[in-house]
Amino acid sequence: MKEKTHPAYHEITVACACGNSFKTGSCIEGKTLKVDICNKCHPFFTGTQRLVDTSGRIEKFQKRINK
Repeated sequence: MKEKTHPAYHEITVACACGNSFKTGSCIEGKTLKVDICNKCHPFFTGTQRLVDTSGRIEKFQKRINK
């Protein structure tokens, strides 16, 4: 690899609004990256995700299959 073409890679702390924090690598030096949502509080990863069928798609599909 050529020298001085890639930025320096540093370890930073990522802090979530829920209070969770973890370390990762980044080109940002000596800073804390603040995020609104992480894998500890995201509904998909916590299992609290709910599917909302507002337009009746499931019923339409079931009617079509039953014909």
